[in-house]
Amino acid sequence: MGEIDGEFARVREALERPAISLLSRPTSPVLVAIFRVTFGRDVQYVPADRFHLQVEEYCAQLAVRGARIPLGAQDRGSGRALCREWVHDQWLVRTSTDDGEEQYSLTSHALEALSLIDGLSQDRALISESRLAMILDSVRRWALKASPDRDEHVRRLDAQIAELTAERDRLAAGGDLETVSADQMQDGYANVADLIRQLPSDFKRVEESVVTMHREIIEDFRNDTRPIGEILDEYLRRTDELMSATAEGKAFEGAFELLRNEELLQHLKGDLHTILQHPFAADIPMTEQRGFRGAVGIIRQGIDDVLTQRRRLTSTLRDHIVHHDVIHDRELDTTLRSLNQALATWMQTAGPRASVPVALLPESIDVEHLRERFHDPDADVVPAGIANDPEDVPEPMTLEELRTQGGPLLSEMREAFSAALSAPVAGQKTATTSTRDVFDTLPDELRRPVELFGLLHIATSIDAFDRPADRAGYTAIRPDGTRVVFELPDIPLDHHDLRALLDDTETE
Repeated sequence: MGEIDGEFARVREALERPAISLLSRPTSPVLVAIFRVTFGRDVQYVPADRFHLQVEEYCAQLAVRGARIPLGAQDRGSGRALCREWVHDQWLVRTSTDDGEEQYSLTSHALEALSLIDGLSQDRALISESRLAMILDSVRRWALKASPDRDEHVRRLDAQIAELTAERDRLAAGGDLETVSADQMQDGYANVADLIRQLPSDFKRVEESVVTMHREIIEDFRNDTRPIGEILDEYLRRTDELMSATAEGKAFEGAFELLRNEELLQHLKGDLHTILQHPFAADIPMTEQRGFRGAVGIIRQGIDDVLTQRRRLTSTLRDHIVHHDVIHDRELDTTLRSLNQALATWMQTAGPRASVPVALLPESIDVEHLRERFHDPDADVVPAGIANDPEDVPEPMTLEELRTQGGPLLSEMREAFSAALSAPVAGQKTATTSTRDVFDTLPDELRRPVELFGLLHIATSIDAFDRPADRAGYTAIRPDGTRVVFELPDIPLDHHDLRALLDDTETE
């Protein structure tokens, strides 16, 4: 019975976790759908007032379709009440920006539940060649690191060098490249994408561990009665060791040493782009491809969020320790203890309904109004009138003249890019071109200097801006006809970009 009792306790504890609780309610589909639509890789924080309105609107729409929504979700002002309940259930966290604006973000428990939903929605085998190869490689690498045998290290390194050298010599001699089928690439892609989906919840868990440690330090500090010098020394040391005091913090510190290598991240970005260039990626939706390409952005954003959280909490903790008045707290504690002793003495003789009139400390002051500003005679002076000279009025501008002075014409620029990428002869694959080639073929009204911002915006929207590219001169034409050359990356484009461009146009 001891074994079954222990297993029962472990299972019950796992099922009581907030992530499982989010998925086990009758209204879970509505909650998960709202979180997935509102939050994403590019939207981690949502203003509180806007999110309250979104929750009410989404619940109303789903109720019309017969979905089971949370109790009272259709009432006026229910969005705020539901969000308050979700914060209590540890699915949302409410924070304040530097400007004092309230905002919501998902907790690690909610992100873990969403990641589980994403994994269950993918129809794929869990046991596969790529997953087993990943396990074997990881075990082999860590077994080598764990082995204290120097000769074993040398033997394994020699074997790897011999294997890689033989493969290099074979390829250099003209040997055939080993081809990978679409099914194998799809399997490997699914494993990597699964790991990428877990990154946001991992980073969020580190943030929450830092906040928890901060609260514990503050609570211990308030209950400490040692001399202030000893208190400052110990708690400043604990602040410096904030990240190494938890398992999540230690894991992050170890990963941070690897992830702050910018060259490594650039190689990772290039490798992700290469994977999506394989023909198997033609069946992957563009939204999913963007999330896959954005792995480097997720890593950078997660590191920045954790470091920002650590700096903010460290700063507030130091301010609290430095400005904390220990003497005042001890005086207040002594006063409260004296009152408690006097109350105990009085209760020995007082009756059950006896009362003692206690005046407020200090007593309130009866003042109806305090003047905040005094009369300023200069504020009553009427400003001088504005002279109206008809000769100073400029000639009105035409609509075309106003357009030449405005921002980039994104719609016309997209149409020009689509036409250029689909220009080859019918029946043939779209030829590879570049952004400068397309820009040089545009009419003069689409070659203004400001149109270069539109060109870069389009390249970014189809995830082409981060590709390796040589710099080249773009000849722009100002509205007055003068020409000016700007040096920008000459980004290569192909038929995949035409599809991404068309999908991006449809979403807008």
